[in-house]
Amino acid sequence: MRRLLFTIAFVALCGCGVRATLAEDVTVIHAARLLDVKAGRLISPAVVVVKGERIEGVGAAAAPSGARTIELGDVTVLPGLIDCHTHLMGDIQWDEYGTTLLTKSQAYRALEGAAHARRMLHAGFTTVSDEGNEGSGYADVALRDAINAGLIEGPRLQVATRAIAALGQYQPFGVSPDLPDFPRGAQMVSGTDSVRRAVREQIANGADLIKVYADWDYPTLTVEELSVAVEEAHKAKRRVAAHATTVPGIRNALAAGTDSIVHGWDADRQTLELMQQKGVWLVPTVGLSESRLAQADSAEERARCTKQLARTRTMMALAREVGVRIGSGYDAIEASAHGANAREIAALVHHGLSTLEAIQAATLHAAEMIGWSDRVGAVEPGKYADIIAVSGNPLEDVARLQQVRFVIKGGTVVKTPGP
Repeated sequence: MRRLLFTIAFVALCGCGVRATLAEDVTVIHAARLLDVKAGRLISPAVVVVKGERIEGVGAAAAPSGARTIELGDVTVLPGLIDCHTHLMGDIQWDEYGTTLLTKSQAYRALEGAAHARRMLHAGFTTVSDEGNEGSGYADVALRDAINAGLIEGPRLQVATRAIAALGQYQPFGVSPDLPDFPRGAQMVSGTDSVRRAVREQIANGADLIKVYADWDYPTLTVEELSVAVEEAHKAKRRVAAHATTVPGIRNALAAGTDSIVHGWDADRQTLELMQQKGVWLVPTVGLSESRLAQADSAEERARCTKQLARTRTMMALAREVGVRIGSGYDAIEASAHGANAREIAALVHHGLSTLEAIQAATLHAAEMIGWSDRVGAVEPGKYADIIAVSGNPLEDVARLQQVRFVIKGGTVVKTPGP
């Protein structure tokens, strides 16, 4: 009898221990509202169950008893934001580009990138496609790996490393021909063999995607060169993002099979229809132009920014009309822009998207664009617990996304509302 009682007590204690372990691994988030980015509606009240680094359930019925709780109060929770085009290594003024490359070591640039990454995460961006590290070698690979290892705070990163441009067609310009080894902001290529080698080298050194410059002031890389880049990238299951602003440059990139067009400001209806038919994404990067117009200190600069924004507004109206898929990307390259990336979402609204469409461009659709729909972009069971909270209703005021109060990434609380 004593042996039987001892066995029963031991089993009961073990059971309690298992339940305690499970409860300690589960967190329930309570908030006034949840924005369902797929349905475009608010769910109230909001209950999200997090187990480990993933979302286990949504709704009161999914909440287990005995779990930790986070009470956020009168806020709206939604998925962590995604920026589809930025440059975390960028702390650059265009007129000082060459000086930056000459005076800052790659180690220093990586530390700058770490500071920018932390600012972005605290601003609610839990995932970033970093598309060109502006001459810092493979420091963005190190930054990505350091974040993944938990050494520093930052978003989940996809990195393009050095980017690829035609010889002489990227910053810095005007360098003396006596300095052939002067550092450049992209890997310079000329000819298909040169392109193929650059893509293979970047992938071998850790690139998650390939960034190409299809034009600058005019088309630069040829269709043949761009096609080789796409061929090599797609073989390795990497996507290709193309900087392209001119109609010929965009068309060259489309003919080569690139997966996304960054900027696309001069695209006409026929070109946008071709993008839609091919399923190519557009990342229009309008927010930084708006910011530069607001900060312009000369009539010439204001006129330039105003003209560019007018071009973009026309293009965006056509893109929306023909059904081109749009991802949000702020194109931050200056120190003051990192962490202000939600301005892009507001700018998309200013350029014709509905508020829901703009939010989807930075969540649901952005996740699809970068190939991570299975892990980020929505508050759903199975996805990473990347969740943010803002005051009020972002569907009524998209600027709320520029004042994120709470951030959790992969089940770890990064930012809290404070006392």
